[in-house]
Amino acid sequence: MKKLVVFTMCSLLTVLASQSLAAQTLSDCARTELQDPARIVYQCAGGITLEAEAATALGITERTADERPTDAELSSDGLYIEVTPGSGPFQIRTPHAIAAVRGTVYVVDVTTTMTAVFVRRGEVSVSHAGSSEEVVLTPGLGVDVVPGEPLVTRRWPAERVENLLQRFGR
Repeated sequence: MKKLVVFTMCSLLTVLASQSLAAQTLSDCARTELQDPARIVYQCAGGITLEAEAATALGITERTADERPTDAELSSDGLYIEVTPGSGPFQIRTPHAIAAVRGTVYVVDVTTTMTAVFVRRGEVSVSHAGSSEEVVLTPGLGVDVVPGEPLVTRRWPAERVENLLQRFGR
C-alpha cells in the first residue's frame, strides 16, 4: 500500500512539474539565455521579443502553432518587451494591471504589491486589472499600478530608469 501511495504521489508531482515548466517554455518562441545580467530572451512569431529576468514567472496564452502571441501573463519580476510597430495588439497581464501596446518598447516590473510600467518607445495603455480606468504612456513616462489607488503617469527620474534598464543589460 505504501508503494502505491508513493508511486501515485511521484506521478502526480511529475505531471504538476511538467505543467508548470510548460508554462515557462513559451512554445513556438526561440529561447536564448544571456548573462550579465542573467536573463532569457524569447523571439516569438509576429515581431514580439520578450526578455525576462532569470527568475521571472512568465506564460503566453495558448494559441495555435506559428500564430502570433497576443497575451502574456507575468506574475513576478521584470520583463522587457519589444513589439514591432504594425504587427498587431499585444498585452501583458499581471496581478495588478494590464499593459496593452500597439508597437513599442517597454518594461513591466511586478512585485507582490504593485506593477510598474515604463515606456521607452511607442505607446502603451495601462489599466488596473478588472477596471476600465486607463492611462496612456508615451516615451519616458511610467506608472505604478497599486490596487485601490488612482493611476498617475509620471516622467520617471533618470536614476529609476537607469536602474530598471540595467536589469536587462541596457
